[in-house]
Amino acid sequence: MSFLLPVVVLTGLFLALAGGLIVAERVLINYGICQIDINAGGRALEVDGGQTLLSALYGEEIFIPSACGGRGACSYCKVTVLSGGGPVLPTETPYLTRKEVRSGARLACQVKVREDIELRIPEELLNVKLFSATVERTISVTHDIKEVRLALLEPEEISHQPGQYAQVRAPSPDGPVFRAYSISSPVYEPRVVELIVRLVPGGIGSTYLHNVQEGDTVTFTGPFGEFRLNEDPQVEIVCVGGGCGMAPMRNIIYSLYERWPERACWLFFGCRTTQDIFYLDEYEQLAREHPNFRVIYALSDPLEPGEQWDGETGFIHLSVDKHLEAGVKRQAFLCGPPPMIEAVTRVLEEKGLRPDDIFYDKF
Repeated sequence: MSFLLPVVVLTGLFLALAGGLIVAERVLINYGICQIDINAGGRALEVDGGQTLLSALYGEEIFIPSACGGRGACSYCKVTVLSGGGPVLPTETPYLTRKEVRSGARLACQVKVREDIELRIPEELLNVKLFSATVERTISVTHDIKEVRLALLEPEEISHQPGQYAQVRAPSPDGPVFRAYSISSPVYEPRVVELIVRLVPGGIGSTYLHNVQEGDTVTFTGPFGEFRLNEDPQVEIVCVGGGCGMAPMRNIIYSLYERWPERACWLFFGCRTTQDIFYLDEYEQLAREHPNFRVIYALSDPLEPGEQWDGETGFIHLSVDKHLEAGVKRQAFLCGPPPMIEAVTRVLEEKGLRPDDIFYDKF
């Protein structure tokens, strides 16, 4: 046991040194006021130096997406730093390709504002807003998934594309954090935002949203996301999801049939067991109203004794492969766990879809 004491002492010294350096930078080093030039003069900011670029932008109500609370673990907050950001940090390199590094891509949560910065940000992010809303209702749709309906207070309306997401502000022991949730309500309901939230054990955002009550106030930013529905009604739409990956699919499907009642669309949805099935009756009714809408649910786990299920079984990519013919002009939207996304993407590419026609959110 005697050898443990030097290890403990050495570890303590390193931690103390690291803490001291952080305190010294915050207290002793004054970077003054720094200029941030966004999109070649499109917007100019003056901010206090020493903070992260993500914090500086949030302070100016420019809401760059960040699902991990600025810990450098999600890579959502990528921006292009043309000058002034310092060298790329080891905390960033796992999330940046060589091409991105050469083009100046950085994680805004890891870049410190120590000097003037030239920045390029997608224009749509400059239009992201901070919303406040009141909880209109919550519904348990499965044993671990809730539908949360929010009525907007300020601003009173939101304009979003089918499949985009919002970032909900949730309390945590370290202060407020933002967590990303796809908007499940259709675009023709601009005064409400619905979310479909699976309870993750220990999850900050999901625990918060599973415990909100009717009348509570919720704050979020949005909309975010790169889903873009093809405007050509001759292009068939394929939606593939699992679990709370239902949310963007629901938005896409209802928005689509409000505008194009005759358009062809498939919904493939994977569940583990019969206890994980939700919205199936509703979609079957929608399919009766719109004959070009086809609904396929599949269960991946074996049935328990006494369970009744006359639908498909197996992983959902097998159903996609079984039902879709090759050579049809399509656009696909996927949302679910990474293995599902990868398997479905392979099937769709074999059916003739180009990578540019496949949009996905991995969660």
